[in-house]
Amino acid sequence: MQMVLDFPVNPRYGFDNFVVCGGNETAYRFALMLARENTSNLLYIYGPAGSGKTHLLAAIGKSLSLSTRENKAVQISYISFRDIDLMYDGEYPAEEPSRIAERLRGAPALLIDDIHLIPDNASIKVELWQVFNDFFNSGRKIAITGLYPPKELPNLDDHLISRLLWGLVARVNISDDDSRRLIMKKLAEDRQIILPAEVIDYILVHSQRDIPSLIEAFEALRRQAIAAKRKITLRLAREVLTSGIKADG
Repeated sequence: MQMVLDFPVNPRYGFDNFVVCGGNETAYRFALMLARENTSNLLYIYGPAGSGKTHLLAAIGKSLSLSTRENKAVQISYISFRDIDLMYDGEYPAEEPSRIAERLRGAPALLIDDIHLIPDNASIKVELWQVFNDFFNSGRKIAITGLYPPKELPNLDDHLISRLLWGLVARVNISDDDSRRLIMKKLAEDRQIILPAEVIDYILVHSQRDIPSLIEAFEALRRQAIAAKRKITLRLAREVLTSGIKADG
């Protein structure tokens, strides 16, 4: 795993293939505004794991990279606090220069994933606050994601929480089956595969209902269909899901 990545983290993560539904429409619209307009420079997106937050963050980075590439080569970098220990090796000495700032030096935008995982460490909090202020005061765009609304984020100082509330804030929620069906249909369309409605319903009933698990079930079914040279049918779905065949890669 890497701490800082060049966008797109995943080439499939863009605005054009993000599945828009009632539970994420506001977040999608705000992300587009941040990436393509100058009406706001700050966005915070929150919601459960697997709901598309990282997809939107990657889409913002990809869009910003494309929009500025005509002028010069631009590196759009992203930080995930899920991997913070990889940068610091578990030690956060206050006397050293900010490693976060060093990694983001010259970046045209600040993109942070999983801010709810920031450690309860004074030096890291100071580094984040300073980097945030540098980007904010210079008018550069900032997009941040987390599990919780700003006021419920752990280990953040009140002044940073307050600053997050100054910008656009949107919740993503795709816990309804209609949204899940739309995502499954989009996955099949992107791969030019016919996925019958009855197969989608079977997957919803017989798999865990979080999005990563549904994608894993779909990929397992797709790969088995290709390997066996069979159409995706309810019968094949039963065989794959009951046998526990896993997706490769």
